[in-house]
Amino acid sequence: MLERLQAFKKRFEEINAEMNQPEVMADMKRYVKLNKDYKNLQPIVEACNKYELLLSNIESAKDLMYNEKDEEFRAMAKDELFALTQEKEKLDEEIRIMLIPADPEDDKNAVMEIRAGTGGDEASIFAGDLYRLYMRYCEQKGWKVEMVEFTEGTAGGYKEVIVNISGEKVYRNLKYESGVHRVQRVPATETQGRVHTSAASIVVLPEADEFDVVINQNDIRKDTYCSSGPGGQSVNTTYSAVRLTHVPTGIVVAIQDEKSQIKNYEKALRILRTRIYEMEHQKYLDEMSSKRKTMVSTGDRSAKIRTYNYPQGRITDHRINMSVFNLTGFMDGDIQDMIDALQLAENAERLKEAVNEI
Repeated sequence: MLERLQAFKKRFEEINAEMNQPEVMADMKRYVKLNKDYKNLQPIVEACNKYELLLSNIESAKDLMYNEKDEEFRAMAKDELFALTQEKEKLDEEIRIMLIPADPEDDKNAVMEIRAGTGGDEASIFAGDLYRLYMRYCEQKGWKVEMVEFTEGTAGGYKEVIVNISGEKVYRNLKYESGVHRVQRVPATETQGRVHTSAASIVVLPEADEFDVVINQNDIRKDTYCSSGPGGQSVNTTYSAVRLTHVPTGIVVAIQDEKSQIKNYEKALRILRTRIYEMEHQKYLDEMSSKRKTMVSTGDRSAKIRTYNYPQGRITDHRINMSVFNLTGFMDGDIQDMIDALQLAENAERLKEAVNEI
C-alpha cells in the first residue's frame, strides 16, 4: 500500500516540476492535461502523508509499549496503539477506494439526448416527463442547462430533445442514465383505463472540448439556411440556421434555435466535436460494459435500464435490482439516491478488479 502511494507522490512531484517549465507552459494542451492530473493526485498525496505519519506513530507506540519500564506508560502506549491500528484500518479502506482508477470523463460537462421510443404519442409525453425530471435535478445541483435542439410531440412532450448541461461533475452523475427507460401507466388518451407500456431512450455523452478533439476546418462543410418554426421576424427571412457536415465521418449537425448564425455555428461545432469524440469513447464504454453489469447502460444504449410503474408507484433499476416507491418525488428530480446506489455498485466492482490485479 505504502509503495503504491509513494509512487503516486513521486509522480505528483514530477508533474509539479514539469508544469513550471517554460516549454510546457507554452503548450496549452499539455499544460491543461498536467494541471488536471496534478489536481487528481492531490488527495492521494495528502493521504500518503497522513499514512506515513500514522505508520510512524504506530512504530513509536509499539516501541514504547515493549521497551518502556513504567507500567502506566506502557498501558497508555497500548491504548494508543489500539486507537492508531483502528485508524489505520479505516484509512486503508479509504485509500483502496481512492486508488481505483477514475473515469477520465467524470469531470466533464455532458450532452443529454432524450428521444421518444415505442408507444406513439404516449412515448413523446413520457420523453417530456423525463426531460422535466432531469431539468429539476439540474436545478437542484445548480447546473446550467442550454437547449440545443428539440422536436415537440403532436400530443405534448417531445419526440426528441437535446441539451447541453454544464457544472461540477455532470457526466459523473448522469452517465448512468443512458439506456432505454420504460413506463407502465394508463395514457391520457386511453378511454378504457388499460395500462400501456411505452419507452424513451436517453443518451448521455461527455462533452468534448477543443483539447480532446482537433477538427480540421477543411473537413467541415458548412451550409446555412432559413430557420423554421416559432422565433419571430428572423424565421424564414435570415440565413441563421447552420448545418455542419464532417466529411471524413459523415456526421451531420444542424442547429437553428438561435437568431444569430454565429451562435448556431458555435453550438453546432460543440455538438460535432462531441459526436466525433463519442466514436472513440464508445470503444472504452464497450470494454467497460463487458466487465461490469452496472456499466451496461453506458456501453449498450439499447439496454432496458429502468421501469417506471405508475399503478404501483414504483421505479425499478434493472442493473442493480433496486426499487424505490417514491414515483412522485423521483419524477420531480429526486434521483440522487438511485445515482448514488449505481455509483456504489460500480465502485464495488472496480474495487474487486483492483484487488484481483494486485
